[in-house]
Formats: sequence, structure tokens, C-alpha cells
Amino acid sequence: MNDKIIGIIGGMGPEATADLFMKIIQKTKVEKDQDHFRIIIDNNPKIPDRTKAILYGGESPVEELIKTAKNLEKAGVDVACIPCMTSHYFIQEIQKSVSYPIINAFEVVRKHIIKHYPNVKKIGVLATTGTVKMGMYEKYLEFAKVIYPSSTIQEEKVMEAIYGEKGIKRGVKNEIPLNLLRDAAKHLISQGAELIILGCTEIGLVLKQEHVEVPVIDPMDVLADELIKYHPGEGE
Repeated sequence: MNDKIIGIIGGMGPEATADLFMKIIQKTKVEKDQDHFRIIIDNNPKIPDRTKAILYGGESPVEELIKTAKNLEKAGVDVACIPCMTSHYFIQEIQKSVSYPIINAFEVVRKHIIKHYPNVKKIGVLATTGTVKMGMYEKYLEFAKVIYPSSTIQEEKVMEAIYGEKGIKRGVKNEIPLNLLRDAAKHLISQGAELIILGCTEIGLVLKQEHVEVPVIDPMDVLADELIKYHPGEGE
């Protein structure tokens, strides 16, 4: 039981990586230690910033992402994932470099919404500006209207909560980033959002379902479920 080896291409950021690791552990039905999956994590925080690369011509993260993915291949993983939504911009290049499948979190979220929220017409997304600009949510959620915060709220609330001096990437997970994200979520709801995707892995460390009045989807929750269900040889 639970013989497959799961890999995590991590470090973007480290706490988001650890959070996914814990989600897999907590969601796995076990009676003893030996019933858990073997999980191999390369927590590589040296991968260059993805948003800077996508939006501002910063150093590409692809080389380090591929190195990290290849480390997992050498370790013998059967399937892997990337607990960073922005990094999915580069997922095809990474996938070409390794033989094992990398589960696409965007595809997993798409399937989850179609199954559980088939009548939703407006989906709000809280994500990094890089993820917003690359249009991935529109690509995978073409069956609904995807809405984002206004440019001002995006920078002053969402990006501040993630990257600010008292932001999540600096280890702050108190009411300061929480209140910023709650404000951004309220803004999306006022624009008609019927559910909200926590489209950056850091956001889910702070903002939870109890803080928002519409359904919330944390892609890492759905990704953990998919990794647990995955059977090698059957594809994604």
C-alpha cells in the first residue's frame, strides 16, 4: 500500500513546500508510519524569483528548476509536483527534462471546480502579479469568467501581503497579511466572485475558508489529494 514515491520540487517558498508536505501526510489514511508515502523533497530556495523573471526580465529560474527536478529523478520518484503556481509558467520545459510525470496544479484545480462547482460563472483569483499576467487561470478556467483585484489592490494588498516587509515570504503569518488578503477577497466578492482560488501557495498559509464568505479553493489541498490518488503507469 502507498508504495509510490512522491517528489516535491520545492523551495518556492520553503514554508509553502513544508505545508504541502504536511497536507499529504495529513490526508493519507494510515494505521502506522509504514503506511505513509515515501516523499522526497528538494527544497531549493536558490531558484531565482519567478515573478521577476516573467514580468521584468529577471534571471530565469528554469536552469535551477530543472536541476531540482533531475535530483528527484535520480532519487527515483514516480510522480512529482511544484508547490508554486507561478512556476507552472515553466512546467513544460521542466517536464521535458525528466521522465516522471509532474502533475499540473492548474489542471487539477480545473477538474476540481468542474466536478464540485459546475454552475459557477465568476471565479476570483488571488495570486502574484506574475501569475496574473501570464494568464494561466484564464487558460484553464475558460468555462467561467476569471476576475482579479484591481491593480491598486493587487499591489497594495495582495503583493504586500506576500512580499512586503511584514509579508508571508518574510515569515509573517499574523493578522497583518491576513487582513490585507481578506480585504482583497472582499473586493473580489464585491465584483461578483462566487468562489475564490488562493492562487499563490503563500496565500493559503494565512487565508482560510473561515475568513471568506464564499467557497475557497487552495490548489495545494487539491494537489495533495491528486498526488495521493495517482497511480504510476496510468498517466495524470
